[in-house]
Amino acid sequence: MGKPRLLVVEDDIDIGNMLKIYFSGLEYDVDVAVRGSDALDKTKQVLPHLIVLDIMLPDIDGYEVCRTLRTNTRTSHIPVIFLTQKDERSDKLQGLELGADDYITKPFDIEELKLRVQGAIRRSERESLTDPRSGLPAGRLIEEQLRKIIREKDWALIDIRVNHFDPFRDVYGFVAGDNVLRFCAMLIGEVVDETGTSSDFIGHAGGDNFIIITTQNAAPSIKQRLKDRFAEEVQTHYNFIDRQQGYMTVQANNGPENVPFMTLAAGIVAPSEFGFADIREITEMGADARRKDTPSDLVG
Repeated sequence: MGKPRLLVVEDDIDIGNMLKIYFSGLEYDVDVAVRGSDALDKTKQVLPHLIVLDIMLPDIDGYEVCRTLRTNTRTSHIPVIFLTQKDERSDKLQGLELGADDYITKPFDIEELKLRVQGAIRRSERESLTDPRSGLPAGRLIEEQLRKIIREKDWALIDIRVNHFDPFRDVYGFVAGDNVLRFCAMLIGEVVDETGTSSDFIGHAGGDNFIIITTQNAAPSIKQRLKDRFAEEVQTHYNFIDRQQGYMTVQANNGPENVPFMTLAAGIVAPSEFGFADIREITEMGADARRKDTPSDLVG
């Protein structure tokens, strides 16, 4: 996996900088926000694996930030550790009632905070709540969303897979492959923000497979916009020579083989078109619709 992403929400600049330096030295990718509204904006742009959240902030307090995160489908899974000078039992209970995963008071032991951060991220991954590369909801959280929508009417599932991902990873390595998966997660979030609704769900089903749950009206435009942007922007992950020739060359059993650039295949299923008895039928129909989305990306 790549570096765990940590968002520190702290209006004390000295503490924020100290935590950024400390956790960066532990190979975390650390961002700092000094206001609650900034934290919500940053979380929308790039999902962190965990948020260290101060309660006393200059605009909205940490409780309101946590409440907003927990009521949003896209951010409800992110572990939150409250960091505050308050040590009253009622304050701690209020934070835990809002869905915070842990609570530590100032002045704090930096080693203790490190262990709590590491433990919360490990629990999230162990319980199949998030994918360690993208930070997106995975396994159990995806299943929960599918069980929820199967009882509803106005929804559509977009099943997405990256074409030619495996040969790319074989040539460029697993680090470059993980970068592509994080790029996918970020791009999907941007397109859903642009074209979908605030309650849309994005999940990482595993490997190079992602899903979006949105409305039936929004699904076609999300799919097309996503495929267009991916085809254009993914080229930055290739080296200069491959970009110049428009494909990459891999060594196959029969000699060199030209492989097209990565593209997205995406299929849409909705209850207006199909009747679903259980969530496995939704995922099977989604995968089938995606396989029928044949790319026109052959190398001449």
